[in-house]
Amino acid sequence: MFSLLHSAFCNDQQSKVFIVYLGEHSGKSTAEQIQNHHHSFLLSIKESDESARQSLLYSYKNSINGFAATLSEQEAAKISEMEGVVSVFPSEGKSSLHTTRSWDFMETLEGFNGHAKDFIAQNASYGDNIIIGMLDSGIWPESKSFSDEGMGPVSKLWKGVCEEGEAFNSSNCNRKIIGARYYLKGYESYYGELNASYAYRSPRDHDGHGTHTSSIAAGRPVSASFLGSFAGGTARGGASLARLAIYKVCWPIPGPNPNLQNTCFDADMLAAIDDAVADGVDILSISIGATGKPPRYAADPIALGTLHAVKSGVVAICSAGNSGPEAATVVILAPWVITVAASSIDRQFDAPVVLGNGVVIMGQSLSPYNEKMRKAYALVYAGDVELSNTPKTISGQCLPNSLAREKAEGKVVLCLTGTGYWVAKGMEVKRAGGAAMIIGDGEAKDNSFPLVAYVLPASAVLWRQALQIREYIASDRNPTVVLGRSRTVVGLTGAPALAPFSSRGPNSVESNILKPDITAPGLLILAAWSEASSPTKFDEDPRIVKYNLYSGTSMACPHASATAALLKSVHPQWTSAAIRSAIITTATVNNVHGEPMVDEAGGMAGPMAVGSGHLRPNHAVNPGLIYDATYTDYLLFMCASTNKEIDPSFPCPKRPSSSSDLNHPSVAVTVSSNGSSTIAINRVVTNVGRQPARYEVSIVEPLGFSVKVQPKILQFKMQGEKKKFQITISAKSTVAGIRKVPFVSGSFTWYDGIHYVRSPIIVNVA
Repeated sequence: MFSLLHSAFCNDQQSKVFIVYLGEHSGKSTAEQIQNHHHSFLLSIKESDESARQSLLYSYKNSINGFAATLSEQEAAKISEMEGVVSVFPSEGKSSLHTTRSWDFMETLEGFNGHAKDFIAQNASYGDNIIIGMLDSGIWPESKSFSDEGMGPVSKLWKGVCEEGEAFNSSNCNRKIIGARYYLKGYESYYGELNASYAYRSPRDHDGHGTHTSSIAAGRPVSASFLGSFAGGTARGGASLARLAIYKVCWPIPGPNPNLQNTCFDADMLAAIDDAVADGVDILSISIGATGKPPRYAADPIALGTLHAVKSGVVAICSAGNSGPEAATVVILAPWVITVAASSIDRQFDAPVVLGNGVVIMGQSLSPYNEKMRKAYALVYAGDVELSNTPKTISGQCLPNSLAREKAEGKVVLCLTGTGYWVAKGMEVKRAGGAAMIIGDGEAKDNSFPLVAYVLPASAVLWRQALQIREYIASDRNPTVVLGRSRTVVGLTGAPALAPFSSRGPNSVESNILKPDITAPGLLILAAWSEASSPTKFDEDPRIVKYNLYSGTSMACPHASATAALLKSVHPQWTSAAIRSAIITTATVNNVHGEPMVDEAGGMAGPMAVGSGHLRPNHAVNPGLIYDATYTDYLLFMCASTNKEIDPSFPCPKRPSSSSDLNHPSVAVTVSSNGSSTIAINRVVTNVGRQPARYEVSIVEPLGFSVKVQPKILQFKMQGEKKKFQITISAKSTVAGIRKVPFVSGSFTWYDGIHYVRSPIIVNVA
């Protein structure tokens, strides 16, 4: 997604930052003793004590045992061979930032039709005294969404700090934002000193992303809208009384428009997670993920850091990524993390496009209405008004400096998405003197609108509508158009539908774990924004907004984080695995009208796209049964999946169980296409519902496979009681003859007359 430029920060051009992971801390060593131990590794390979100390960036002393240091490849190789070292891997900047109607919509999806009196938030005291740690780009503390009015004192268990820096001091923390830190060492080791002209050297958010995600998770109810006329109503976080702890780990990439692309270095993220756990957070919300190929678990800082967090009772939630709709693009793959895909809500912004032949096309727009657009304008296709030297391969895409002013001035220009930023296309039309823009896809890719806050009047249309407009332009000697006023429409019948950008499975690291786990609202979500950033993040956009409509799995993640906070408030004794299980097994695969959720092409959105389905917070508070798991279970899973001991104090068994035997709320297995296959896996459920209870199982078999569950009935006498069962999946014929597809899916559901405890089944055909 971006190119990285080497820094002249280090004199040794071959040195870069490596993370040395040592597993768990043993005994009760002091912070000084731990740092001295880490220093001893460096002292054994460096020329002097001074060079060893200068090379050490972070010493992870809390839940994580390890350190980050500047090393050469040879030095890193030597350390990797030392006793007690689990893994050594470079700290790369390949992670990047992946958002009110959304909470009202989820109430509607659950059948409450907006009557919040039945919603979980009230029963959970709106998350009061639950602490959500946000790893992101910081926060804009002056936003009304972060007011502490009426909030009680902060828990005495909180151990965090309010770190001061540029344009941020201790007064910016309150009973809502109870802590704030920032992490730069990994970033500056690569890029050199931070350029303060486009980022604050403090927890203050210059970008807007961190402010947005924080207010989705825990923002106070505020009357808000976008640009004064769109999505008006009450913007609120799901856990509006939860406390926020801010960990700023993402920074702009140097270059033109630096805030368009942020980067988050592994060493900085691991330090933040280590501090967050020690500070006392209950939830970690991480809307960040690797770009490109996901790393293996032992070299994945988010996987390693959250594993230690989960051991300490922290619930970890991450975004799935924005590289859809291609397969195998989901990037957060650890089973102890809740990985969240993005879907739509029941709201859109209709704007009629009236062609000169009388045809009305319903587009969408986020442009405040300009009275000048009441009249008809000449309509042109960008490919017809380009400079003569524009390559045919990019024709019609309104790329920078491609339009001829003498041909585009005063006209409405039809642009195609193609390559480049959508916002930049509008800037090009404006540069060329165009009056307005219509933008649509030139290919039949999906049924989504390229809708953002363009810098001039603009309407977005679907690909088939763009084709219709092109045909009209070609057939009429004097084509014209009138762009109508946009209006906010709620109550759409097809929601939720999967967002086209949402990353998909299968899990490219461990095929026996389904990812993503869940989907939640992530398309055009209204939430707080940094007043240092325009709504588009472009430097050329002078507009300032307090609330922005923004999209991404980054916005879906804090919806799940808020839900986890509410569940933690209602069930403080539940483990991280129990909360994850409750969220996954109570999800729905249907839209508001009970029809199957669809994807961007209108097809059924399967488990590789939405995991178990769409988040339902109120159902999750009372799941009936849960699939629990411990830190030891995860270590055994790692033994089976990676054949590597992640914790030196826990030796792997000689014959570990299959990775599919992890007590996970979903089931994924891999079979060979060369012949018949039968696989048996084991699960354990815990009764957290009524007592006594009797559950029966119902099964939807994957195509070409039979599924048997034994026993078929589970009888519970009391809460907390556990029951084992086995799932046997068998091919009905040779797998090769079933179907030439990479996977097939089904499900099984435990039902007691009240609770539906549903688990998807994925059979990967290798």
